[in-house]
Amino acid sequence: MLSHFGAQIVDLGSALLLLTCFAIVAQRRLSACVDLFALQSVFLAATAALVAFLTGIHHIYIAAALTIIIKVLVIPRILKKVIERLNVTRELVMNVNVPTGLLICGGLAMLAFFITQPLIPLGFQLTQGSLGIALAIVLIGFFTMIARKKAVTQVIGFLVMENGLFLGATASAYGMPLIVELGVFFDVLVGMLIVGIYAHRLQDAFDSVDTSQLTTLKE
Repeated sequence: MLSHFGAQIVDLGSALLLLTCFAIVAQRRLSACVDLFALQSVFLAATAALVAFLTGIHHIYIAAALTIIIKVLVIPRILKKVIERLNVTRELVMNVNVPTGLLICGGLAMLAFFITQPLIPLGFQLTQGSLGIALAIVLIGFFTMIARKKAVTQVIGFLVMENGLFLGATASAYGMPLIVELGVFFDVLVGMLIVGIYAHRLQDAFDSVDTSQLTTLKE
């Protein structure tokens, strides 16, 4: 009974992660996108902690705590400082508009569930429903990187993909080995510092953080 109830709560947490993906795609304000990523990371940490509690695998607690520290506190602060320094608040021009983007994301979610359907019976009962959601989050994060022009939102798309991979690892194998998780978090943190420098240099060179401006370098 407890296991069945726990599986439902894990599925709810995973569904909330997916909903935040759609909210990010629908949002034009950069700071709101950052806040939604932080909220998604809170849901991810809570879901991971619940899996750790129900399975007794304690290293998942460490991963959940690192998610809170790095993805809820540190990275959003870095991104907001970049937004404030560059004085860019909204994304007015996109490669794909919001309504079309939401429709595409809905199609990607259905594709993810279709792909993972044969794998669901092979997974753990506690996290069976999360595998399709994890793949959907990865696909939507990748789509966000393609659909947006601003460097900040492209970075958020990458981070959303990483959250999906983390959820997928938790769903399929109850988490990665601790040393791998520590390495991933360190790489993500260093990546954010590099992105801050990159976005600042892009603004200095082109007076914009629109990455499509980089095509002028080919001329």
